Amino acid sequence: MAKESFDKEIQFLRMLVLTSGAYNRQQFADRLGISVHTFDKTIRRLKEIVSAVQQLPDESSREFTEAVRFSYYDSADPMLLFLFRAKSLKESESYRLALLLSALHEKPMTALELLEHCCNEPTGGDMLFPDEKTIRMDLKYMEEVGVIKRATGPRPYRYRIQNDLVRELSNDELVDLMDFVDVMANTQVPSVQGYLLRDHLRKSLTSSGSNTDNSGPVVEAADAEHAEASAAYRLQAAAEPFLYKYHYYSRILDEAHLFTLLAAIRSQRRVNFLYFSPKSERSYGAKNTNPLFERENSGTEQTALPIRIVYDHQYGRWYMLANNSRDGIRKFRLEGMTQITEGDAVEPAVFEAKKAELEARMQHSWLIDTGAPVKVRARFFHPGAGQPNFVRERVLLQGQWGEIVEEEDEAFIYEITVNGITEIRPWLRSFGSSCEVLAPIQLRREMIAEWKEIAGYYESI
Repeated sequence: MAKESFDKEIQFLRMLVLTSGAYNRQQFADRLGISVHTFDKTIRRLKEIVSAVQQLPDESSREFTEAVRFSYYDSADPMLLFLFRAKSLKESESYRLALLLSALHEKPMTALELLEHCCNEPTGGDMLFPDEKTIRMDLKYMEEVGVIKRATGPRPYRYRIQNDLVRELSNDELVDLMDFVDVMANTQVPSVQGYLLRDHLRKSLTSSGSNTDNSGPVVEAADAEHAEASAAYRLQAAAEPFLYKYHYYSRILDEAHLFTLLAAIRSQRRVNFLYFSPKSERSYGAKNTNPLFERENSGTEQTALPIRIVYDHQYGRWYMLANNSRDGIRKFRLEGMTQITEGDAVEPAVFEAKKAELEARMQHSWLIDTGAPVKVRARFFHPGAGQPNFVRERVLLQGQWGEIVEEEDEAFIYEITVNGITEIRPWLRSFGSSCEVLAPIQLRREMIAEWKEIAGYYESI
């Protein structure tokens, strides 16, 4: 799958789920900035991915958009993960890597032995035999991502499957590990890699042990024990021990760009990308190869030095905090970033200076606001007598560097200095009648106006 296509499918799925099928084909294409023909091609591509990974129900009578919507409500599993299970590789690469892995499953092999193995295998369609350079590049790629590792010994290097985790743990330990990974993947960020690890552990537990060598009573007894444990696990998996409902679609989809940006931060490189702001009428722009049909792009081309990645738990959004030569500190939402490529590296002294500038500006940020500092003062009321003081506990837990400065019989006073009042307002509002904003006066007036507006909604009832 090409990089542009992957961006398009991310934006396509995000809009598809968020709009719940409210747009027709033309409206959907206009909102994305693509043609109806490209819309249809993307639908077909997504159907191919779905059928390949069997993540969504394959019903020819049901439209793909309907399948996406209803699958989400029927399952607690994050169904948009199927996009990550579809490898971003050409068909020839997928075939070749699968061939190499199947050979390494049997025994450790050198690059030349793998080349001979590939040449002895019948090729399908128009696929050509790989050369030694291609095999070595594939081995380097799989070693970098942790799929294989070099076996101990002299040159030429032999490579083997990196499955030590599954091979060295018992079935009970694997069950405990999978439950732990399940909890962490559903409650921590980032989560996509955790879901993929969980699926790998699940496949290992439910396998029948057919890959083992059935020679001898010891191995046969081990196979029987493995089969019994696998059957027990399948029975246990029928009733999932943990069930989560996934609410934030962007959190998973934006992780497609997350590690690219983190790598750029580690290597202190600029990134180039096409950015669509949240207020933009479009969320994607197709690359036009024919100048006769070139259309104006609503996105803006950006070059920036990424410094920090921030996740907003309240709204499920990822942000990139960066610096560019024209505007200084900039904040970008990852959901609007497409066609990301690495740029040139900067000097370490320059990167550290920009990083120090950002940290100084964010010293009092509730999340990412870099505005002028302002002191917020609020009164929190205790719950009724005899009830646990959950209000105080929550303020102490979530109040960051703020502190309780006064104690009263029925309430306490909380103070914090933050950059601007925009980001802290939803947190204060979430306490409802248990919170009264005292200062600054502007925030107090805004809160009064909001509660009056809310009260007006209920006047007719």
